[in-house]
Amino acid sequence: MLNNTSRRDFMKSAGLGAMTAGIAGCSGGTDTGQPDAKQPNIIVMMADDMGYSDIGCYGGEVDTPNIDKLAGGGVRFTQFYNTARCCPTRAALLTGLYQHQAGIGHMVDDRGFDSYSGDLNDKCMTMAEVMKTAGYHTYLSGKWHVTKHIGHWSGNEEYTSKHNWPRQRGFDRFFGTITGCGSFYDPVTLVRENEPIQPDSDDFFYTDAISDTAVDYITEHKTDTPDDPFFMYVAYTSPHWPLHAVPEDIEKYKGTFDMGWDKLREERLKRMIDMGIIDPKWALSARDKNVPEWDKAENKEWELRRMETYAAMIDCMDRGIGRIVESLEQTGQLDNTLILFLADNGGCAEDLGPNSKALYIPTETLDGRPVFPGNRTNIMAGADDTYQSYAIPWANVSNTPFRRYKHWVHEGGISSPLIAHWPDRIKPDGEFREQPGHLIDIMATCVDIAGAEYPSENKGVPIHPMEGVSLVPAFDQQPLGRDIIYWEHEGNRAIRKGDWKLVMRHNQDWELFDLKEDRTEQNDLAGENYELVEDLTALWQAWADRCGVQPWEEVQKGRRR
Repeated sequence: MLNNTSRRDFMKSAGLGAMTAGIAGCSGGTDTGQPDAKQPNIIVMMADDMGYSDIGCYGGEVDTPNIDKLAGGGVRFTQFYNTARCCPTRAALLTGLYQHQAGIGHMVDDRGFDSYSGDLNDKCMTMAEVMKTAGYHTYLSGKWHVTKHIGHWSGNEEYTSKHNWPRQRGFDRFFGTITGCGSFYDPVTLVRENEPIQPDSDDFFYTDAISDTAVDYITEHKTDTPDDPFFMYVAYTSPHWPLHAVPEDIEKYKGTFDMGWDKLREERLKRMIDMGIIDPKWALSARDKNVPEWDKAENKEWELRRMETYAAMIDCMDRGIGRIVESLEQTGQLDNTLILFLADNGGCAEDLGPNSKALYIPTETLDGRPVFPGNRTNIMAGADDTYQSYAIPWANVSNTPFRRYKHWVHEGGISSPLIAHWPDRIKPDGEFREQPGHLIDIMATCVDIAGAEYPSENKGVPIHPMEGVSLVPAFDQQPLGRDIIYWEHEGNRAIRKGDWKLVMRHNQDWELFDLKEDRTEQNDLAGENYELVEDLTALWQAWADRCGVQPWEEVQKGRRR
């Protein structure tokens, strides 16, 4: 395992240091500089509940050589954003719309408003549906989580329809889970194509199954339809709780985090500054007020085991990504495949109590032993009879150097790594891209490079126009031509216009930050920029009205339509 010094040396040798110049190809669309360029394959890979700075090429301690290699052979976006929560992010990613427009304004429960129906609506199309119109074969391996219709597992006949399952929303093949999380040894709502299944071996592990299925899809596609392009969505549930990893993976990280969360945050920040990801003038956000100094923390061995297991989960995902890339190499498809890697929200501060109960928390293991849910300090994380989370202290590390977490729309909740790798189009120099982007831009990017036409209706029903812009100009270090990005989740609100960001925690005052000078959101300038606050507030409200955003208090009531 790499220590901090050797990791920095690796970054330099892999071309992951400071920004260098140049990128291959011409600007726009699918032009690779070669005549009669074939439509590229596209793979979108997404981690679940992973912080901005966890992976090696963004400053973290986790050993991620395969993800780092993609970064070294492509570009890393430093100001890319998600929606701060899993379901909304998936809805926005899949449709190129803000989540409220797609019907997933909150989670996958019906809150009584069209924009909070908990189900992808008919006013949107998924990337798979659009890409099929351009001749693409479409595959999904992993988490779906954009429908309240979870089949027989719901126990309610009203929610057994499969109309919003992947095969009915444009995907030719599907393996994964319909709901959002669950045991990695025995995930609930596991489906192959349209049929519920059970783990098929004693050593089943969901992260490996997602990776291996993606490999199968790639090799089968090359055999069956070698002349056609494919679009693949690889939606990992790692490292979302529960903290599950095999013993040898956990053991690999023994000692890595022993310095504790305070020193780890400081060292991450230094590495991020050295890499050029973070401006040295941005101050490290304060340790969360609910977290003690590491020297005063209790149950240190148990705390370290939580972070060691979390790191092991990312490590397992990275090895799977390595197998996916290897399958592209072996089938001669890597050079003309755009790979995008990102995360669905910031690190997760959720603390699981010992009385936690839910559909996705099993009561016993596959071989009949009882499962002990919750963060119990007398039980070490990792095994199939545990169900724990790493909570606030380690989420604070994962989101270094930013404020807050998943759920909130401060930078810690919405900042995502984004790596773009495409050998035929992007020069392998590990360069950074500072253009602000949002996952609504992924649809526009796919439409752009595939030469597809985004339709105005689907099956006779008018659909919303795309909200995002193509990221292709950024591959050539050009501006994206979009100045404003919006957020709302559980009453937490934000708007970014240029370098100005106006952000509010639910029922608190607006805060204003100049992200060029203060991306870690330490110096609130709202009091001295009254007119700017008013202007940005009006822009946010106009967007909210257009997209169906409702007051969080009304959403919580679940008022019927």
